[in-house]
Amino acid sequence: QTQVYGRDRVRFMESLVVGDIGELKPGQGTLTLITNERGGIIDDLIVTNTSEDHLYVVSNAGCAEKDLAVMRDRAAELQAAGSDVHLEVSDNALLALQGPSMARVLQAGLSDDLSKLFFMNSITTTVFGVPGCRVTRCGYTGEDGVEISVPAGRAVELAERLLGVPEVWPAGLAARDSLRLEAGLCLYGNDIDETTTPAEAGLLWTLGKRRRAAMDFPGAAVIMAQVKEKPKRRRVGLTSVGPPIRPHTAILGPEGTSVGTVTSGCPSPSLGKNIAMGYVEAAHSRAGTALTVEVRKKQHPAIVTKMPFVPTQYYMAK
Repeated sequence: QTQVYGRDRVRFMESLVVGDIGELKPGQGTLTLITNERGGIIDDLIVTNTSEDHLYVVSNAGCAEKDLAVMRDRAAELQAAGSDVHLEVSDNALLALQGPSMARVLQAGLSDDLSKLFFMNSITTTVFGVPGCRVTRCGYTGEDGVEISVPAGRAVELAERLLGVPEVWPAGLAARDSLRLEAGLCLYGNDIDETTTPAEAGLLWTLGKRRRAAMDFPGAAVIMAQVKEKPKRRRVGLTSVGPPIRPHTAILGPEGTSVGTVTSGCPSPSLGKNIAMGYVEAAHSRAGTALTVEVRKKQHPAIVTKMPFVPTQYYMAK
C-alpha cells in the first residue's frame, strides 16, 4: 500500500498506468494496469483518489518490490524535472471481508452508513473501535465485500473481532482462488504478466477514453495497434468434463493441434463442474467453440464459455 502526494500526483500516476486517474471523484478508485513499453502488464493494481490529499495505491503483494521500484524511478525522474510528487509506503495490514453477510457484519462495527458506500469507493473510519482504517468496497472474489487497511499493530485485534462473529470464517488462498476464477478475474503471474497485453487479456475496459486518445501511457503504440488490428490470441473461459484442468494444460483445436494453454483452472464449488481460463488463437476464441484439453496425456472435451462463470454481486450505485 502506497500513498502518492503532491500537486502532480495524478500526472505521475498516469505516466505509469492506462487508467483515467484524473476523472476519479474523491473517494473513488479503479482497477488499472502498470504497463511496459512493449505493452506488457507489470502489475494490476487499485488506485483510489482519496478525499484527503493523496492517491492510495494497492499493489499485488507478490509485485510490491517491483512496483515500488518502478514508481520510485518515475518519481525521481519527475522530481528532477521540477514536479511536485512524493511517495510514502504504508505499513498497514490489509484484511478482506467478503460475501453476502459482509454488510450486516461490518455495519455493526461502523458509525458510517455502508449503504452509501458503493463498489470501488472508500472511506476512512473507525472499525470495531480501531481508528484510522480505510474501508474500500472491493475485493477480488466477485462478491460484495470490503478490503480494510488497518494499522499493523491492531490488525490481529480486528481480525479476531471479525472472526468472533459466527458466520465469519477464515478463508485460505485456495478458496479465494476459486472465487476469483468463478468471477472471471485474472491472477497476476498466471493469467497476466509482462508478456501479455491488455488487448490479449480482455482488459481493454481499463483504458480510459481520454488516455486512448492521448496515447500517453507506456506501450500505448503496441496496445492501440492491437485494438485496431485485433490481437492474435485472446484470454477465454473454458468449462470441461473429466479431471480438473490445471495451469499449463494444453488446449487443442479440432485437428488435435495446440491452439493455446490454460493459465488458471479448478473445480468450481458453486457450479459443480470444472472451469478454467487460458489463451487461445483468436480464431478459436468465440463462446461456444468446442475444443479439447489434454490432462495426463488423455484428451477431454472443453467449451469456450463467457465469463464470469458465476454472476458477480458487486454493490453498485443504482
